[in-house]
Amino acid sequence: MLLYEQLAGELRGQIARGGLRAGERLPSIRQLAHGHGVSAATAVQACFQLEREGLVVARPRSGYYVRAAVPPPPVARPPRRRVPGAVSNPALENVLDMLSRSDVLPLHSATPAPALLPQAALTAALARSLRHQPAAALDYSPPQGLPALRRQIARRYAQLGAAVSPDEIVITAGAMEGITLALRALTAPGDVVMVETPSYHGILQAVAALRLKVLEVPNLPGRGIDVPRLDQLLQQHRVRAAVLVPNFNNPLGSLTDDAAKQALLASCTRHGTVVIEDDIYGDLAWSGERPSPLCRWDTQGAVISCGSFSKTLSPGLRLGWLAGGAWTDALVRAKYFSTVGSASLPQLAMAEYLQKHDLERHLRRLRRTLADNAQRLHEAIARHWPAGTRASEPRGGLSLWLQLPEGGEGYALFEAALAQGIGTSPGVLFSSRGDYADCLRLSCGLPWSPRLDQALKRLGQLAARQLA
Repeated sequence: MLLYEQLAGELRGQIARGGLRAGERLPSIRQLAHGHGVSAATAVQACFQLEREGLVVARPRSGYYVRAAVPPPPVARPPRRRVPGAVSNPALENVLDMLSRSDVLPLHSATPAPALLPQAALTAALARSLRHQPAAALDYSPPQGLPALRRQIARRYAQLGAAVSPDEIVITAGAMEGITLALRALTAPGDVVMVETPSYHGILQAVAALRLKVLEVPNLPGRGIDVPRLDQLLQQHRVRAAVLVPNFNNPLGSLTDDAAKQALLASCTRHGTVVIEDDIYGDLAWSGERPSPLCRWDTQGAVISCGSFSKTLSPGLRLGWLAGGAWTDALVRAKYFSTVGSASLPQLAMAEYLQKHDLERHLRRLRRTLADNAQRLHEAIARHWPAGTRASEPRGGLSLWLQLPEGGEGYALFEAALAQGIGTSPGVLFSSRGDYADCLRLSCGLPWSPRLDQALKRLGQLAARQLA
């Protein structure tokens, strides 16, 4: 038996006997090496082995911790709506009131906290752009966006194996404007649009504002889009467009695998349905292995891909894009008729940042932090929330989806938490008809702190009180 295997076995035994309990920190690498008479490299290998086995979890700049028992995953349920219909969910009208509040701990916000983003580098890029190119920074940009930024985005697609030209990129004010422009270019009032369920409430609001009918396809915890069901629905109904999130759906965090993505694309192409791919979370794969965008396999002009820097670099700069393919000209016209063009200064600064800085280095740190936050959230829920609480096990993104025990009401818990200064997102927001009344979404985007730990404990107490 190799030395690292012997050390891993000793630590495994301590965990089994309760000498090292769930949530406790392992001795440091230096302490393990000194205490067991092995090299630091051997101690690291032993910890890697335990991490592969799921017994410990690494936390950035902190060390290895014994993994706590995680809640079971949510139960997959078929949607109530099985035929196309209008979005009819009164809870969606209350979202703006919640988002406008600045006096709550923002566990409802699926964006990274500013402390996790490269604020200094972006601030410097903004200042240099304004100082060196004041005329361009303060003028209109072309409706399609500045060429320098479009080239950087196209280069990123090339790294992912997707052949996208800078001439196919349209810069937008975030991904939601991109999705809305794509829907305007593709649909007319009364058309049927497919969305996932559960699905981000902003997509449902965009569909409702354009007076489109919605058809829901399940997104399954841990598996992603239910492709056989999608194909069945497309056989039964004429669907003009499908707004789908194959990479880390919000709120479940589920990843649709490559084989399912290709089957999905083949089905949509066969039935004449254009896919509006929301790939806003694709760069936030916690494993570090960036999944492919759906447009990688598109050879028939069946995909319009949307992306954004809001979840990785800066939500406030409001920079997103569309990779429009065959639909680029129609999207540029829709952009011009909507807002003429996006602000020039953020585009100049972002193009400079991407040219001068190592985006992957930043993303590696951000992914590790989000994965660590999710693990801590799981541990806090297992410790403090009522027995029977279920939680998704995301593979990326910024969201954790909870299902309360029988009798739990997500909206009532949301209101009780808001009164305590804690923001959450009730499950009813993620359905066109207010399904998921027993669910709740929390954000993984806040740096861990004693205040956050206490908030999770307080939420668990409120949930227990509600059940009692």
